[in-house]
Amino acid sequence: MSSTTLEAIRPATAPAIPWAAVATEEQVQATAEALRARGFQVQVVDDGASAREAVLGLIPEGSEVNQGSSTTLDEIGLTDAVNESGRFDAVRPRLRSMDRATQGAEIRRLGSTPAWMIGSVHAITQTGSLVTASKSGSQLGPYASGAGKVIVVAGTNKIVSDLDEALRRIDEHSLPLEDARAQAAYGMSSSVAKVLIQHEEPMPGRTTVILIRDSLGY
Repeated sequence: MSSTTLEAIRPATAPAIPWAAVATEEQVQATAEALRARGFQVQVVDDGASAREAVLGLIPEGSEVNQGSSTTLDEIGLTDAVNESGRFDAVRPRLRSMDRATQGAEIRRLGSTPAWMIGSVHAITQTGSLVTASKSGSQLGPYASGAGKVIVVAGTNKIVSDLDEALRRIDEHSLPLEDARAQAAYGMSSSVAKVLIQHEEPMPGRTTVILIRDSLGY
């Protein structure tokens, strides 16, 4: 996500918020209840190791698994567990080995419709909505409808009160950190080009949210 921000749609006098702070237990439980009411399955765990094991326990060995780029998944060791363990048919390493010039259509199909998609989001509202920003949008299609099943892993530092606050969090916190990462990793800036807001999961059992009582990712 650069100079493209959400500045124009948030109040100029909005108070500062410590975006990396972990939510209270009351906020966590209210958020989990709201997500469940909207069709999402929810697990609340204490730490990254528990979250990693929860995710691995949900996905049958040998399954096709793709993942979005995620600091959260990297921090809890899930990226390596999926892509390097040999337990799964990992999509991400295959995509990286393919030639975009000659295999572009195959890359899009493979990345967009995996059996399982894992990743994170930038904000979760206490009213039960998931909010994800992206420059390329590559993870948004699978989250919304392309993947057979989706697992979202997020620290409770990403819990916010409502959609206005979710967009502020992306603008004030997620974007600057992702822009710095992209500059260091790729030599190019990021931007909030596309935003997915998931208010509900209408397909029972499709999307599971793992909430971690810790500050992880951004």
